[in-house]
Amino acid sequence: MTDADLAFAVLDASALIAFVYGEAGAQRVEPAIRRGALMSAVNWAETLSDMAERGDPVDVSVPRVRTRIARIGTLLIVPFEEAQAEQAARLRMPTKSLGLSLADRACLALGRLRRLPVLTTDRAWRSLHLSIKIEVIR
Repeated sequence: MTDADLAFAVLDASALIAFVYGEAGAQRVEPAIRRGALMSAVNWAETLSDMAERGDPVDVSVPRVRTRIARIGTLLIVPFEEAQAEQAARLRMPTKSLGLSLADRACLALGRLRRLPVLTTDRAWRSLHLSIKIEVIR
């Protein structure tokens, strides 16, 4: 059994950002990390990009986030591979009306493939009718 098999949830970039910056909803992300969470490499890139826009260089952000996570649990970054890419493509039409990005669909695809709930701050995801459990954290 691998770490990925023991995961509790999949995090969207917005959920990890909330955790890192102590924003509303962070208290709902912490238990997922404590029990073991997954994140698509696409969402990891989105997280680091968002942090860079906030003035936190990637060279500073990566160790900061890794240290914070290691104190309480685990976050495994999952490579964006063929199966996830195909699921993300399948999600294009059902999510098009909400304008979900490739990163959003990568997150949802990982949740679907691993049969895990997805944590996000994006309230619009509540209106999605997919076979994926979506938990809006704020």
